[in-house]
Amino acid sequence: MESHWRSIIKAVTWRAGGTIVTFVTAWIFVGTVETAIKIGFLDTCVKITAFYFHERFWNRLKFGQLKPPEYQI
Repeated sequence: MESHWRSIIKAVTWRAGGTIVTFVTAWIFVGTVETAIKIGFLDTCVKITAFYFHERFWNRLKFGQLKPPEYQI
């Protein structure tokens, strides 16, 4: 089980790379840095939020999770 903070940090670091790719791609297609920045920012906000809720949803499912041992030494 992950903490909320871990899920947030994972989402932010994953999106940092994705934002760069989105910005460069948008810049190539639209030709202006200002518009590319806006697209990159919006894309990042939407996808961080989606990733966070996706992670939290999967943490609630028992599918594929291993049971913890009944005792630990």
